[in-house]
Amino acid sequence: MFKRFDPSDCSTSTQVKTSAQRAIKAQILESHPALNSDDIDEILPKKPPLMQYKSPGHVTIFCRDSEPIFFQHRDGPILPTLRFVHRYPHVGWTHAIVDKGAIPFILGGAHIMCVGLTSAGGSMPTDLEAGRGLVIMAEGKDSAIAVGSMKLSTHDVKNKNKGVGIDCAHFLGDDLFNTNEIS
Repeated sequence: MFKRFDPSDCSTSTQVKTSAQRAIKAQILESHPALNSDDIDEILPKKPPLMQYKSPGHVTIFCRDSEPIFFQHRDGPILPTLRFVHRYPHVGWTHAIVDKGAIPFILGGAHIMCVGLTSAGGSMPTDLEAGRGLVIMAEGKDSAIAVGSMKLSTHDVKNKNKGVGIDCAHFLGDDLFNTNEIS
């Protein structure tokens, strides 16, 4: 999604209302149940306010102090940017672990295949439904390498074990990762 992203292509910028910020916080808490209200208040304080930018491809980017922190594609889940995940690694992000063989493909922008999640080095939560957002970690690494959403439920991933399991929306080294600010 952000393999070829240019911040100058972002069109409108609007300040997010406090009621909309509460809805965003609620959706993030729903996507990442290990987060508690103290964590969400730490990562999304009331001041400074969130700014919302519209980007080509029906992507909404949420920024704080011109730094991208969350994004949403159409009506999909609100996903954190990798820089934001790296800044708050202690927070309980919902995550899956892929095996070592998948790392170069993911860093090239590929989606995560079911085999990479079900092999010996991979693991994922047991009860995720399709469309759920999550952070992707690599076997043997401490930092996240991608962010995406489940294309299949975890039950289907384990049973089918073929095809794409997670749609990779943002990965280490893409243009959004290399963007420090949007103005």
